[in-house]
Amino acid sequence: MSDQLFSLHSWPRAIVHIDGDAFFTSCEESIHPEFRGKALITGGERGIVACASYPAKKLGIKRGVPLHEARKICPGLIILPSDYETYSLFSRRMFSIMRRFTPDVEEYSIDEAFSDITGMRRALRSSYEEIVVKMKKEIERELGITVSVGLSITKVLAKVASKHQKPAGITIIKGRDIADYLCNLPVEKVWGIGNATTNYLAKMGIRYALEFARLPEKKVRDKFTKPGVEIWQELRGVSVYPVTLEEKSSYASISKTKTFAPPTSNAEYLFAHLMRNMESACIKARRYSLAPNKIVVFLKKNDFDTVGSEAKLSRPCAFPLEISGIIHNLFVSCYCPKDIYRATGVVLLDLEPDTNIQYSLFDDPLQVEKIRSLYNVADELGRKFGKHTLHLGSSHPIDKMGKGRRGTATTREQTQLKGETLRRHLGLPLLHVKT
Repeated sequence: MSDQLFSLHSWPRAIVHIDGDAFFTSCEESIHPEFRGKALITGGERGIVACASYPAKKLGIKRGVPLHEARKICPGLIILPSDYETYSLFSRRMFSIMRRFTPDVEEYSIDEAFSDITGMRRALRSSYEEIVVKMKKEIERELGITVSVGLSITKVLAKVASKHQKPAGITIIKGRDIADYLCNLPVEKVWGIGNATTNYLAKMGIRYALEFARLPEKKVRDKFTKPGVEIWQELRGVSVYPVTLEEKSSYASISKTKTFAPPTSNAEYLFAHLMRNMESACIKARRYSLAPNKIVVFLKKNDFDTVGSEAKLSRPCAFPLEISGIIHNLFVSCYCPKDIYRATGVVLLDLEPDTNIQYSLFDDPLQVEKIRSLYNVADELGRKFGKHTLHLGSSHPIDKMGKGRRGTATTREQTQLKGETLRRHLGLPLLHVKT
């Protein structure tokens, strides 16, 4: 077994991965205690299951299943609209609890985070195992949700560990115990290994993570690209992925989509949603001082078939006012009056820093700078009063004809506390308590 000891030290590093269990429905159960233990889903506004509680999962209801199919599986299913505003509050609270134990916390997604607790044993007067137990207990006690926790010596192994005993489990993989956990783990279950790599490994006769981890270094470097080599190193206990504290600021692409109900063939309404997609994508791009060189728009039909078109810009631009004409031309090339559509979307590609933009001979630099100043004001208004406070007239039909939401709005959306507006809420979830 000595050749399987990937690390001679139990804790050269101590990396924690915390993963919320059925996070959206867990948040709903925390707010609505009467829902605990029942088959519950969120996603009522989308027409498909966004998140299913564990009792619902046991019945065979999975994410992405249409609501009519979910109702057939469980006639008594509780269906709620997704309350992302409240879920984000739970998320921020979870991360703040983790920061009580270490400042090194990486917010990976709304319900997942990594933390580096290396060297914290003396400060917290606890072993690493005791630290993660305390972290888990405080999250569950204060938020009323359950989380699964993985503790190991690299990020990939910590993520493997957190998936090992779901829900509400704690799995600890010390350096000397790596082989025991990888021997029966299918390679497709390893974070970072997708379908293409899984198939490639299968052709090499490798189906389990331990088989991959035991490959000679020369063979790995000859047969795999940089991401594959890094995952191999992480599985062997060599930490190459640091816990990153900075917010993500670089993107290969930015996409925004909107599914609405009922499906429609109304060109004005479809174009309004497309422009709102464009505005949302550009808001995010400007937040990180990025601008796209290429734009893709697409329309999804009621039968889920998708049609799209793309255009290359004469220069990078993240101002919808400048490129609305291009979006309209792309829309016209995709739209067919005979078809019925259920979703629109925009993708910004070839992003680059929005600095020192070179104007072409056909540009009016003064006009461009005026538009830039206008969007500086729009972004400031958005920060104060909510996104899309100031928007293009071409997206205004959404306000007249509705956002196209299925089901009822969330309780939080229907309620305004003193000082709130439709676009700006205080960071307070609504708790439902029987009296």
